[in-house]
Amino acid sequence: MQHEDLTRRIIAAAMKVHSTLGNGFQEVIYQRALEIEFPYHNLAFEREKEMSIHYRGQEIGTRRVDFFVENLIMVELKAVIQLEDAHLAQAMNYLEAYKMEIGLLINFGAKSLQFKRVHNNKLLNHDEKS
Repeated sequence: MQHEDLTRRIIAAAMKVHSTLGNGFQEVIYQRALEIEFPYHNLAFEREKEMSIHYRGQEIGTRRVDFFVENLIMVELKAVIQLEDAHLAQAMNYLEAYKMEIGLLINFGAKSLQFKRVHNNKLLNHDEKS
């Protein structure tokens, strides 16, 4: 799996946060906790990095992704009872819009931490990095 060690460390950090705080907080609380936890897992990151979204070469808006880790992995957080297909579709759209290869969708709102690896198949088919 591409970037397996990196995604494993991100998930481990999220598990530590979830096991410490449990579920029931707003997304921003988990985001702040991950910002504290990531350095313990030797993860370099940018929080709430604003990125432009383009259509046919023109900027049509911006979006802030919760975290960009090691300039390779987009991490989108949720704090909902259950992840829905719409959340997954949103994460996939962000990957394509930002031209990122791999992302993680992490949900802190469930009793057990939920996470999904998201792939930008348009890029993965063209550029297989390890």
